[in-house]
Amino acid sequence: MTITKQQKTLMAALVAAGLIASGAVLWSGRGTAPAPDQGHTHEDESKPHGKGDPGQPDAGHEQERVIKLSAEQQKTAGVAVASAGSTALQAASDFSGEIRFNDDRTAHVVPRLAGVAEGVTANLGQQVRAGQVLAVIASTSLSEQRSELLTAQRRQEAALATYEREKKLWQEKISAEQDYLQAQSALREAAITVDNARQKLAAIGASASTSSLNRFEVKAPFDGTVVEKHLSRGEAVREDASIFTVSDLSSVWAEFAVAPKDLAVVRVGQKVIVSSSAFEERVQGAISYVGSLLGEQTRTARARVTLANPQGAWRPGLFVTVSVLGAEQQVPIAVPAEAIQTIEKQSMVFKAVPGGFQPMPVKTGRADGKSVEVLQGLKAGDKVATVNAFVLKSELGKAGAEHEH
Repeated sequence: MTITKQQKTLMAALVAAGLIASGAVLWSGRGTAPAPDQGHTHEDESKPHGKGDPGQPDAGHEQERVIKLSAEQQKTAGVAVASAGSTALQAASDFSGEIRFNDDRTAHVVPRLAGVAEGVTANLGQQVRAGQVLAVIASTSLSEQRSELLTAQRRQEAALATYEREKKLWQEKISAEQDYLQAQSALREAAITVDNARQKLAAIGASASTSSLNRFEVKAPFDGTVVEKHLSRGEAVREDASIFTVSDLSSVWAEFAVAPKDLAVVRVGQKVIVSSSAFEERVQGAISYVGSLLGEQTRTARARVTLANPQGAWRPGLFVTVSVLGAEQQVPIAVPAEAIQTIEKQSMVFKAVPGGFQPMPVKTGRADGKSVEVLQGLKAGDKVATVNAFVLKSELGKAGAEHEH
């Protein structure tokens, strides 16, 4: 494109005007530069910046974290305190286990003869007493056995009458002694036959009742709970079919696996503490059995703790932790286990201070389920919240939420 002379003159004028404006700005900036502050020294930089200075801790911060609680409120909340101090701890080794039926108090009930169920009175989960009727079965084989007993009893009665007659005749010198001895032998044989028939009925738990020859009552072997039921009215059963499982749940087993490296730690008679994450209850016991063989698949030995279960809280199938206690060790500072609360993934206790409780982070060490060693954060004699310490944890959480808002 061809630029005319007039366009060249206009462009030169614009460039000149720009240079003049730039020079004016530079000259103006140089003239208005602030003079250096003669009073500002390095000493001023080292002075405190006041309460909001992030470099200095807030003196009132810890006071704000104190949970205000009067003596009356503490009593109402049920918060108890205990002193931190020296105590004897038993180091514990934890094993994962499971609650199982006590096989010594569990029975798989079988009818012991074939038949048809005429009635089933027991229900799943029902508490039963020893000798209580669980079901009634009609059995032809039982009818035959009772008939055999009745026949033997009638023969015994006849043999007894013959014996008494022959004995009298022999004593009166009317019959020969040989007849008397034969009658005596027949009576003894009849008695043996009766005893044999009775023993057959006793072996299957049947009575010698003659009111209904084929009626057989299946009874509970001991006090317990019906935990399995495999029988309905009108159902045919075999003599070896497991129709009920009755277990005495007042005693259960806590079983756990022991690796070869831990067999030196786990021994019969050692004290243990069994606990579950499902509830707060903990129970003490002793190891009653340690397997002599290692499982082919797991390569572990089975160990067992027999637990009293009067309230039925330890239900079979519940996963538990079995803490095997070792030798006692003295530690300088420890607190009850319930005093330790986890807040934001940190172990803390609530230290009693005038007017309430102050959360204190602590470093913990060994524990035995009852007490926990405190390595840092407390001194001997410090009082901390124990029972219902979680109430203070809850109050601390509320205070934190309000502070954020």
